[in-house]
Parts: sequence; structure tokens; C-alpha cells
Amino acid sequence: MPIRMLREFLDAHNVKYVTMTHSPAYTAPELAHSVHVPGKSLAKTVMVKLDGEMAMAVLPSSHQVDFGLLRRAAGVERAELANESEFRDRFAGCEIGAMPPFGNLYGMRVFVADSLVDADEIVFNAGYHTEVMRLAFADFERLVRPTVLRFATLAA
Repeated sequence: MPIRMLREFLDAHNVKYVTMTHSPAYTAPELAHSVHVPGKSLAKTVMVKLDGEMAMAVLPSSHQVDFGLLRRAAGVERAELANESEFRDRFAGCEIGAMPPFGNLYGMRVFVADSLVDADEIVFNAGYHTEVMRLAFADFERLVRPTVLRFATLAA
């Protein structure tokens, strides 16, 4: 159960958080609407490959990954969207597309869009398409130690 693992991790580090259950939402706009959070405040996790290595790109749900920016900012030769079949088995118990942005719990690097850094809180899928978690961005940053880069552009 991913939410249990995440809760145990946060509890062990004395992090205050709120979980919210909602009706199923599969897209970022649906999710933002369902939990009454502006798209710029809701973080989505996009699985990417950087020079063949799986990583998480975390950005506001109202934005999209600019792979050219990501490639240059991360200093890699290739940055591309990962295929679902390439990461499906890495997130036991999580629904595809609802992975929490805690790559450190799954042995992978996490890149956060610079546009999220100024947020007081981060809201994200907690393993299921029916549950989100909200916590202070400072706690997320302290625990995950993501690399902050400029790679997100406003979605068209």
C-alpha cells in the first residue's frame, strides 16, 4: 500500500500532512477541480528518462515538461518521456499515473520545476487516483532533496 508507506515515512520524520479522498480523477485538471486546488498548486509527477535513466519530473499540473529545457538544465544528451511499460513495475501498489513525487522511496532522482519552489504547500497524488496528500513544500524539499530546475512551461 503506497499511502501507508508514505505515511510511515512522513510520520518517522515528524511531517504534518493532510490526506484527502475524492472521486476518481485521471487527469490533472479533473484532479485539481475535484480537490478544489488551483492547477498551479497541484503537483504532477511525470516519468522521464535522462540519458536512459528513469527519473521523476515534478511540476505544476497546469504546466508541461519542455524536454529541450529539461535536457539543457539537467546537462544530459537525451531527455524523453518514459513509456508506461518501462516504469509500471517500479511502483508496487500504486496506480499508474498516481505515483507520489517521492522518488527517494523508489531509488530514483527527482527534478522539481522551479515554479513550485515558491509554493507554501505541495498537493499531489498519493498512489491512487482517489487520494491526494498536502504538506509543506519545505518538508517535501527537506525529505526528497530534489534538484530544482527550470523545465516547465504553461500548458497550451
